[in-house]
Amino acid sequence: KLMLLASALLTPVDSLCPKFSPSKLCNKQQMHNIRLWIVQVGLALKKLFEESVVKREDLFITSKLWCGHHAPEDVPEALGDSLDDLQLDYLDLYLIHWPFRVRKGTSIGNPENFLPPDIPATWGAMEKLHDAGKARAIGVSNFASKKLGDLLAVARIPPAVDQVECHPGWQQSKLHTFCQSAGVHLSAYSPLGSPGSTWMNGNVLKEPVVLSIAEKLGKTPAQVALRWNIQMGHSVLPKSVSEERIKQNLAVYDWSIPEDLLAKFSEIKQARLLMGNFIVNKDSVYKTHDELWDGEI
Repeated sequence: KLMLLASALLTPVDSLCPKFSPSKLCNKQQMHNIRLWIVQVGLALKKLFEESVVKREDLFITSKLWCGHHAPEDVPEALGDSLDDLQLDYLDLYLIHWPFRVRKGTSIGNPENFLPPDIPATWGAMEKLHDAGKARAIGVSNFASKKLGDLLAVARIPPAVDQVECHPGWQQSKLHTFCQSAGVHLSAYSPLGSPGSTWMNGNVLKEPVVLSIAEKLGKTPAQVALRWNIQMGHSVLPKSVSEERIKQNLAVYDWSIPEDLLAKFSEIKQARLLMGNFIVNKDSVYKTHDELWDGEI
């Protein structure tokens, strides 16, 4: 059933998913392609529900609020569009994509479009969506520890999740500790280092520590990288359109990395892959990478 579900959802993803560079996001053609892709996913979901392949309550569906929809009055419209495109009544999780804002309908690649973010105001609109049952949980993405702490200090409903880059090559040690103490779940995107990506390509799966542990345990490097995140208490969001790799990615819950081998992950040199160069600019609210990531680079 899992593979039938994956096949149904990945057919539109593989054929329509736009190849983009972050600096050009919100280009009208790219946004049209993304919208078309989401609509196709919605059609696939509708078919799966109608044919009783899976029930809605068995899926956990997440979407994100884009940087051009931070104005409180734009937040419900943005979520409404996502629900319409996906043919859903609610999302399980809705995230603020970045702590960064641009004018509605414009590209993040042009500094003239940058606006100062007002995260408390945007979050207030997110809380109303949660109250209305449109988003059963709300959270953030790409928030470093200080920004997450600042939001927690003013939030009526604390963020349930912070979705960030996290893998053996960028372990997010400070944020991990902060999230644990604050009761915020850390969810890992690019848990394999996004191999093959044109704009964020790491060598996590070629790390000697990962390769050595994989050989000792009889697992693939990808399985070891995913299992590390899971044992750290993080959820993982690997991406693949290969049936064989999807099966391998799912086979990480009936074994564990022994403590002596888990300790070896501390030997891996740390490097953030997604630096946010498209946001850091002399005309941006974040003029340095340190400012964007609160020194966590």
